[in-house]
Parts: sequence; structure tokens; C-alpha cells
Amino acid sequence: MGRVGGLSPPRVLLLLGATLGATAHIRPMLAPEDWWTYKDSLQGNFVPGPPFWGLVNAAWSLCAVGKWQSPVAVDTGRVLYDPFLPPLRLSTGGEKLRGTLYNTGRHVSFLPAPRPVVNVSGGPLLYSHRLSELRLLFGAQDGAGSEHQLNHRGFSAEVQLIHFNQELYGNLSAASRGPNGLAILALFVNVAGNSNPFLNRLLNRDTITRISYKHDAYFLQDLNLELLFPDSFGFITYQGSLTAPPCYETVTWILIDQPLNITSLQMHSLRLLSQNPPSQIFQSLSGNTRPLQPLAHRALRGNTDFQHPERRCRGPKYRLHVEGSSPPATS
Repeated sequence: MGRVGGLSPPRVLLLLGATLGATAHIRPMLAPEDWWTYKDSLQGNFVPGPPFWGLVNAAWSLCAVGKWQSPVAVDTGRVLYDPFLPPLRLSTGGEKLRGTLYNTGRHVSFLPAPRPVVNVSGGPLLYSHRLSELRLLFGAQDGAGSEHQLNHRGFSAEVQLIHFNQELYGNLSAASRGPNGLAILALFVNVAGNSNPFLNRLLNRDTITRISYKHDAYFLQDLNLELLFPDSFGFITYQGSLTAPPCYETVTWILIDQPLNITSLQMHSLRLLSQNPPSQIFQSLSGNTRPLQPLAHRALRGNTDFQHPERRCRGPKYRLHVEGSSPPATS
């Protein structure tokens, strides 16, 4: 664990707690993964929220001083139309996905098994990227749970597919530190009367109640990742960062412009998940998003001409290309 200004991390926390007028007991021995949260305190112990991420650990300094931080608010009026962006490609080797649904205490995460290997390519990506995690972020209220915003609008949730560059790096940890290391696909989620087929498998009552508390896990199989994506969609891409410590600026973000749906019952079930183990007081997992960061002078590119929406094609460029599936029809 790094040191800031010559102070050990416990000393930094004590000073921050005093600054905030905190009177709760401060535990001096926190594991590194417990040194940050989306809210400023957990169980009466001061744990740094987003404003302090970059101050308590020198290795997380980009959270405070980085210039390419995420998430951002996207104004489609600033998106540059790039007609040469190819469609996104998904490869699963023709197999169904399996893995572990996990309550991390911060997110609902789906961690795919080592096989089959799931890769994404195309779009702005110069290399093939391997899926490492599916992460679900959501809010306590509808319309306020996504990390990114689109035209000043938030969504009830955001699904993030986190991939690492398997052509240049051996694992996620190495890729997160290097150029062209990570690719994150983000899909927005609304509350509606129906549910996306893939999310329906993850969020049905029999499944979601198995991960009610922190560290709960449940194995799933026979998942078709192709069903997560809309039938037709455009995307917006920009260069940014991880939205949690250490906030490395090595991420190519790809935002899908057509939102998914889940039902109000499924959203309610998500909000009943606890960020704590059963022995501790209930605190909802909801509200697990980082505040918006300045876009500054970064370019936003898209495969859709938002200035002339009537020109949008419904052909194969706007569909997910899946290895082993039938080629999409042209329009």
C-alpha cells in the first residue's frame, strides 16, 4: 500500500476523518481492496469515497489528477461520425457461456469460466480483447443508476463488459497498466414491462436470491451472450479510464446507444442485495457509481451520424457479428 505525503494510509484516514468531523472508530488494518467505497463510510468506519480515492494511496493518484477519467456525460452533438468504424464482433467458439455470479460488496459481477474464451473485436479496437468480467451498476431510483449519461439523461442501470487485450498482455492486471490494454462495452438499462433475455437469466428470483450478501456466489451455465445486445444499435467510443481505483487511463470505452430493459421487480430485487455480509447491518448495493468526470478535449467518435439521423442504416454495420452465426441480411 502506498504512502501519501509521508503519511501511512491509516494516518491519512485518521486525518480525513477528523476533517470530516467523523466520530466513528477507525480501523487501522484494512485490506487494500477495502480501502475505497462509493459512499464515504461503511459500518461506522471511515472508508474513502470517490473524492478521496486519489489521496489515500499513491498508486491511485490518477483518480485525483488524471485527465482522461471516466465516466463522462456524452452529448451526441459532439460525436464525430466515423463511417470507417467496422461493426463489433463477438467470438465464443460457438459455445454457451458459463461462470459465477458474484456479490462483491460493490457490484453484481459475472465472472466467466476459463472456457469458452469470449473475445470482442472490431469497432475502434485494433486488437482482440478477452472478456474478464460482466459488471452491473444500478441506482436506488429509476433513471439514476448508470455511470455514463447520454444527452443529459441517466439510466436505471449500466452493464459493463470488461475485456483485456489478449494479443499484447497475458492477463487483466498487466493489461490495465498498459496502452491499448482494456476495452469496456457499456450497455444502458431501463425499467420497463419486459426484460432482456440475457439479463432475465441473471436476475430471475431463483438466481438473484443466491447472492443476497457480500461474497455470495452462484454458478450459472448455458448463457448466450449474444442475447445481451440489441438487434440493431450504434455505438460511441472514447478513450478513458477505469471507474474504480486505481483509475488507470488505459480503457477504450464503447457505449451502445440502444438501451436494454429489465422489469421493476428485477430492479427491486437488485436493490435488496446487501453490500455487507449477513452478520452486519443491511446496506443496499445500489448507488455503486462514480460521479461524472470532465470530458475536456477528448474526442467522441461514433458509427452513427447523429447530426443526420435519417441517414442511419439498419444493415450489418449496426448489428453484432457473432462467430458461427448466420451472416446478417443487408438493408
